[in-house]
Amino acid sequence: MTLTETRRQAPPAVVATDLSKVYGQGDARVHALRGVNVSFATGAFTAIMGPSGSGKSTLMHCLAGLDAATSGTVHIGDVELTGLGDKQLTLLRRERIGFIFQAFNLLPTLTAEQNIRLPLDIAARQADQVLFDRVIETVGLRDRLAHRPAELSGGQQQRVAVARALISKPQVIFADEPTGNLDSRSGAEVLSFLRTSVRELGQTIVMVTHDPVAASYADRVVFLRDGELVTELAAPTPQSVLDTLVRLEA
Repeated sequence: MTLTETRRQAPPAVVATDLSKVYGQGDARVHALRGVNVSFATGAFTAIMGPSGSGKSTLMHCLAGLDAATSGTVHIGDVELTGLGDKQLTLLRRERIGFIFQAFNLLPTLTAEQNIRLPLDIAARQADQVLFDRVIETVGLRDRLAHRPAELSGGQQQRVAVARALISKPQVIFADEPTGNLDSRSGAEVLSFLRTSVRELGQTIVMVTHDPVAASYADRVVFLRDGELVTELAAPTPQSVLDTLVRLEA
């Protein structure tokens, strides 16, 4: 069975059911999410988009267990996040979830290789050397492993962050505006590496972005407006994403 056929038969990596998030009370209540139902396929690259204030970052934070939903459920594979205690959530994030943020979040005193291996070191796990070598080749960092973050460009630092997220073989990687601090060339490189990790490593990626070009690297784009899931695109192009955003903001 091919990798593509395996993915088609696999259950979704992430499922949100009737997900709602309310901030504040009384007249100050803000409904950031309103009964969102969405699933994210295993081994696929999905982007979340929407106008400013649409709830896209809130959705990602609730999916990743970084914020608690007011109601509804989230499943990562066969595990329901809703109701887990802090210790259980911490363990789940460590073992099943990878993160890539706009800020690279690298430790300045560690080399690129030490930063990449850090999640495994924290979890007292040995690196899969075959996977490590494959990830390093995928993100093109072989000649930068001994360098510290200050000796790397912004694009190289984000590639270290991508490798760090991949190395523990998470069930899903959540990427929050991963190219927000990069120039267009470095951003395109990082997005290409994410795309390659889906195609060649079978990784599942869910990315929040405001950039139609970044979203066009995904297999699918889901759009929110006013806390509700309103439409989606398969096989997106920069123009089709932009046209959809314009309609939503009209």
